[in-house]
Amino acid sequence: MTNKDIADIFYQLADMLEIKGDIRYKIIAYRKAADGIAHETQDLAELRRQGELRTIPGVGEKIEAKIGELLDTGKLRLYEELKQEIPDGVLSLLSVPDVGPKTAWLIYQKLGIHSIPDLEQAARAGKLRTLPGLGVKSEEKILHGIEVLHRRSPRIPLGVALPVAQELVAGLAACPQARQVIAVGSLRRRKATVGDLDIMAASSQPQAVVDCFVGLPLVGEVVSHGDTKATVILKDGVQADLMVLAAEHYGSLMQHFTGSKEHNVHLRELSLSKGLSFSEYGYTRRDGSAILCPAEEDVYRTIGLPWIPPELREDSGEFEAAKAGRLPRLVDLGDIKGDLHCHSNWSDGAASIEEMAQAARGRGYVYIAITDHSKSLGIAHGLDEERLHARQKEIDALNARLAPFRVLSGVEVDIKADATLDLPDEALAQLDIVVASIHSGFRQDRQRMTQRLIAAMRNPHVDIIGHPTGILLGEREAYDVDFEALLAVAQDTGTVLEVNAMPNRLDLDDVHVRRAVERGVKLAISTDAHRPDVLATIVLGLGMARRGWAEAKDVVNTMTMEKLRAQLK
Repeated sequence: MTNKDIADIFYQLADMLEIKGDIRYKIIAYRKAADGIAHETQDLAELRRQGELRTIPGVGEKIEAKIGELLDTGKLRLYEELKQEIPDGVLSLLSVPDVGPKTAWLIYQKLGIHSIPDLEQAARAGKLRTLPGLGVKSEEKILHGIEVLHRRSPRIPLGVALPVAQELVAGLAACPQARQVIAVGSLRRRKATVGDLDIMAASSQPQAVVDCFVGLPLVGEVVSHGDTKATVILKDGVQADLMVLAAEHYGSLMQHFTGSKEHNVHLRELSLSKGLSFSEYGYTRRDGSAILCPAEEDVYRTIGLPWIPPELREDSGEFEAAKAGRLPRLVDLGDIKGDLHCHSNWSDGAASIEEMAQAARGRGYVYIAITDHSKSLGIAHGLDEERLHARQKEIDALNARLAPFRVLSGVEVDIKADATLDLPDEALAQLDIVVASIHSGFRQDRQRMTQRLIAAMRNPHVDIIGHPTGILLGEREAYDVDFEALLAVAQDTGTVLEVNAMPNRLDLDDVHVRRAVERGVKLAISTDAHRPDVLATIVLGLGMARRGWAEAKDVVNTMTMEKLRAQLK
């Protein structure tokens, strides 16, 4: 069984136990273990052989035994017993926003409903409002949630697709005949979600490379297997396509399969205006002679343009900027000097402050902000004023040892439904950095949501607005907020807007980033990391920032410590 298979079982176990009304700490324990397993990069079977399963956050003696049972037998007795009591369809109801475990169980027990189509039919017939604890408003919310579910795309979040693509690329690069293996398509352009995975390579022996590809460990099913192309379905259900050409066509192949469609149409139009036609094999003149493009730069140089970074290739002004010599120098990973939104085990993080700091140092950073949750998030073991003071002593001692590296003492303070902050100004004033975020009341109307965020931005101690639109990819739509109004206030107050790099957030997205850049509003690319290895997901937020035309000067965590201090309120 894969790590994902086992994580999914523990997630479902937690849901089933909650449906059954089991002890709260057991439910939390399974979810925490599932989170740890889902983020684990090493194979669980290998960790078990090494006796290191308990190094995974949330995995103790009992969970370790259950992982062993799954690895040995492919089944888990507790899981199978609960499945006998709770039909699979009841769990499917949990995918509908506003349907929690208790509501799903109530609907099943009272109406016998265990499928989303039946749930929708009952809601439209007005049957849900008759159930105890529900009413007209609850029924309307469930109907809205079903409509949201229908609108969701089957595309794969970038944070899920990227590690899989990297594993495919690494596996294929080990093939002796393969050269210049790379993932292209919307993944290379760093779109928030991608469809199929597109892999390409150069080789003088393409058949050997294709043979290697279809035999990779991730491959579950071979759909097609040709001389230069192959299509496979991976074990997790994702489709991956391979294209192999000779090295002299590599640049044109890379450009062609990177896209976007709109960008490529524009490029072909420019080519035709110069008497050339373009394909993945390069350019063809009107007399039939060829212009080969072994490097992608050759594709653009041939029509008189500088190379255009993949993230900009959406036909949204990049050609005009290229012609005018105004392409941005996009922010790069090497520009990042620190992470400004991280959690430790003082709240809901899985590691100590020192472990987080040492991981940041290992990445070459010069600072990290520890922004544990504030007190209202009880489930996250949020900090009150007294615990903030106690934590400060640990940070002070750590800074004395790690200098010149700096741990910034911060908080992710909750913006409550009444637009007040979860901690008093006196407490916030003692901190190096304050991130303010919304964690509840997502269904307030546009005016109230906007005013909540504006009120936080006008607070003299709030430096950054965390995950500003509240979107959870594939789970929750962005809340209704007047983003242009937020930009106007950010300009006035100097408040920074976050590009949250969590794989299921990527918030702000590229469209919002570009508007912020155009308005001169500063950004922070942060990981919201709850464990050291998650610091690496900065590349996902970086992708959103680059797609939004952000340069290093637009991002505050490219600043030195001295300049950052001057930037913060």
